[in-house]
Amino acid sequence: MKMILFPAIDLKEGKAVRLLQGRMEDSTVYADNPVDVAKEFERQGAEYLHMVDLNGAFSGKPMNDETIRNIVRSVSMRIQVGGGIRTMERITELLELGVERVILGTIAVKNPELVAEAAKRYGKRVIVGIDAKDGLVAVQGWAETTEMRAVDLGKAMKAVGIQSVVFTDISRDGMLQGPNIESTVQMAIETGLSVIASGGISTLADLSNLQVQVLKGVSIEGAITGKALYSGSFTLKEALAAAAGNANDEKIKDIAQTIVAKDS
Repeated sequence: MKMILFPAIDLKEGKAVRLLQGRMEDSTVYADNPVDVAKEFERQGAEYLHMVDLNGAFSGKPMNDETIRNIVRSVSMRIQVGGGIRTMERITELLELGVERVILGTIAVKNPELVAEAAKRYGKRVIVGIDAKDGLVAVQGWAETTEMRAVDLGKAMKAVGIQSVVFTDISRDGMLQGPNIESTVQMAIETGLSVIASGGISTLADLSNLQVQVLKGVSIEGAITGKALYSGSFTLKEALAAAAGNANDEKIKDIAQTIVAKDS
């Protein structure tokens, strides 16, 4: 079983950027035209795309719909979008734009009833983003940390009909320090949710480590990578091979053998 690899585009005022540990003031512009980035991801073999409207996440007011619409029209990838989605009208709006799935964040804590209604209406097209710092849920674009455990929120979302979550360890995001695999596995096992790992993926070994967990039966649906791609830590082709556990790729085979040796 292979993981899905989601290359990421974070949108700020119509540009593709990356944040450092979720801080809006610590942003780096990687491309003035995100449509070109999406096209290049598709050209290199990506079938899925993860996008976040950072303006929406921080202010609750979407500012990147034109860019999202242009990307949807320009590629055939299956696209999931998050960031500031806090009403049923907004959910419907994005899905009608042609987005495959919407990711609900802050609203999962503030208004779980809406999440339940959205899950009932749209099923698998609605997923939840759970962002954690030291195991506790962060909301409002990571600007506020709650007292709720991330795993407890996951259980609550499972109870109202959500099947998949994007789990981000904020302390790892944009730092290229590797994902928090222990917390990711814990989220999957304790909640029964399908988990998409996000935050800190910096090497092919990080992706292979997650793929090993999939082979062990842990329900890790996929992994999101952004900064590592933009900074050239690895190519998208290599990342796709690692996520798929491609034993025909010599580099991936060597990494996988090293991981298995460490586990044994």
